[in-house]
Amino acid sequence: MTKSDHQGHGHDHAAGVTNKTRLVVAICIVAVFLVVEVAGAALSGSLALLADAGHMASDLLGLIVALIAILIAARPATDRQTYGYQRAEVFGALFNGVLLSAVAVFVAVEGVQRLLDPSEAEVLSTPMLVVAVLGLAANVASLLVLRGGADSIGMRGAYLEVLGDLFGSVTAIVAALVILTTGFAQADAIASLVIAGLIVPRALSLLRDVFHVLSESAPKNMDVEKIRQHILGTDGVVDVHDVHVWAITSGAPVFSAHVVVTAELFARGGTGALLDELSGCLTGHFDVEHSTFQLEPAEHAQHEERFHR
Repeated sequence: MTKSDHQGHGHDHAAGVTNKTRLVVAICIVAVFLVVEVAGAALSGSLALLADAGHMASDLLGLIVALIAILIAARPATDRQTYGYQRAEVFGALFNGVLLSAVAVFVAVEGVQRLLDPSEAEVLSTPMLVVAVLGLAANVASLLVLRGGADSIGMRGAYLEVLGDLFGSVTAIVAALVILTTGFAQADAIASLVIAGLIVPRALSLLRDVFHVLSESAPKNMDVEKIRQHILGTDGVVDVHDVHVWAITSGAPVFSAHVVVTAELFARGGTGALLDELSGCLTGHFDVEHSTFQLEPAEHAQHEERFHR
């Protein structure tokens, strides 16, 4: 291992430890204020606070998933888990998406009922305002903690989750101020519907990403035809087929293909150099770290199709 390799490994390890510390601190902040917000919702009768607490609970789960992803990333693959444990992040995102959807539906139904029946909309505005401001402060503190680690995909996701909840807290504050100054108690129900509206796109986005990974669809940023053309443009390559691109988890694409090469390349022993070139192409141009190529002579490719029907 070269000196630069040691330095790079040391930098990655230090970054991982720092990100882990940031996540632990943010988790503690969000967990404490989640309890405060639930208690405040019960005390004030505010549906908006309860909706924001549900949003914050999802943030907490997202932060925990991000932390787990960092912890398990270093675990080696085994004969049973040949790709390691990276897909645990996907199942965490699935649970998170289902939880968000359930919270949004509950809040929307309850909010509509309160709008239709104003007698259910009685809210203590002062406790609601105090708790909403504390929730906003917690979100700001979490954002400041997470901001320095936003260069990591997992950390960016955690940062954006807390940022989304910040807008929920602002909505609850506005509703509390409206009730406090005008007595319009239904502002709480309206705010809860706004927060539910903020939750739904994130829930759908999470569930869509989970579906793409579990269905082994090609990642959105992968142009399969462009990859095929890159391979065909390599010296010695005659054809390429059985091309597959999928993801183990978000940001971890995997590629495999059967590549038909000239007899001359096999004869001169150039397969090793070709594999290096193809792997380098996938890594350098398409950010695919794990690629597998089956090199075939033309006569093998001609009768192989019957095995892939």
